[in-house]
Amino acid sequence: MTKKRRSLTRPTTSSSGLPLDGHVAVVAGATRGAGRGIARALGEAGAIVYCTGRSVRGKLSPYRRPETIEETADMITAAGGTAIPVRVDHTVETEVRGLFRRVDREHGRLDVLVCSIAGEEPMMGQWGPCWKTELKNADAIFRQSLVSHIITAKYGAPIMIREGRGLIVEVTESDILGAGGNPMSQAVKLGLKGLALNMAAELRPHGVAAVAITPGFLRSESMLQSIGVTEATWRDGAREDRNFLESESPLFVGRAVAALAQDPKVLDRTGQLLSSWQLSREYKFTDYDGRRPDWGRLAIDFSALPAPMVETFRTGTRLQLDWLTLVAERTREFLAKIPQTSTPRRKRSARTTKAASRARAGRRST
Repeated sequence: MTKKRRSLTRPTTSSSGLPLDGHVAVVAGATRGAGRGIARALGEAGAIVYCTGRSVRGKLSPYRRPETIEETADMITAAGGTAIPVRVDHTVETEVRGLFRRVDREHGRLDVLVCSIAGEEPMMGQWGPCWKTELKNADAIFRQSLVSHIITAKYGAPIMIREGRGLIVEVTESDILGAGGNPMSQAVKLGLKGLALNMAAELRPHGVAAVAITPGFLRSESMLQSIGVTEATWRDGAREDRNFLESESPLFVGRAVAALAQDPKVLDRTGQLLSSWQLSREYKFTDYDGRRPDWGRLAIDFSALPAPMVETFRTGTRLQLDWLTLVAERTREFLAKIPQTSTPRRKRSARTTKAASRARAGRRST
């Protein structure tokens, strides 16, 4: 029997009256940081949340940190929500396929898929120029931090396509092109933004939205530990970095995702690179303490950074702006060449495959 397609924005019959009651979400990488905050916010809004990751009680991930997906699920259920922890290594395709088969079997729907996998991958922690980069972990970094996102979207998207609605969220870093401190992390963060953009074009005809989102200065568990404060005493971190006073808890970016999931016009945002602070201005949500941190409006204090690093930021940002200006011009020119009316869909033949390859080659040569 063919399932009836349901609109992402049509309210599901609920007993609690919460905006996402009856909706099903998978948060990949819900163990800590932004992933944990997003899982909690979706649960807070009434969604059934599958919390996935590698760290479970008695068997932690290679990060060797104490947080687990069960702990995240416990936080959601303690607040009155519904959470299901599932250990999944998102670099292993069979495990990811099994996860989504389970979600489909148990609920027959998937409304929100968040990929926050390896956001704080320790292997990406080094800083330095390309000519000094340590490459021994390069393959593992790309597999863990980028390929895992592609695998996850591959198996989550078909459920959404079948139902004709859904939202995929790629969690990245910064709301401009640049991010990261070495070639691998830079490629990963930029790749996640491009992944959301590419998926958006493919999924839009099916009623599915895909976006990338970044938090601001995130008070993740590891960040708090590195500064030597707790969530209760986080303001003391300003003694080391004044910018920390504009930081946000992981729940803040979580509420941004929950707001997107509730938006009846979310498809209008598909492909966009969004931020927690931008969405807070629009949707009027706050952090758990009533604050509305706005990293975008902060006059960032760069005084703690070495002068050569600041100069690199300045040069890189100027180059990005030039790059974007040229790319925007070329993109408009290419768009003008594409026929306004679409032809009926037909089975892809070898001839059409070759034509598409020639078109891609033509774009590369312009």
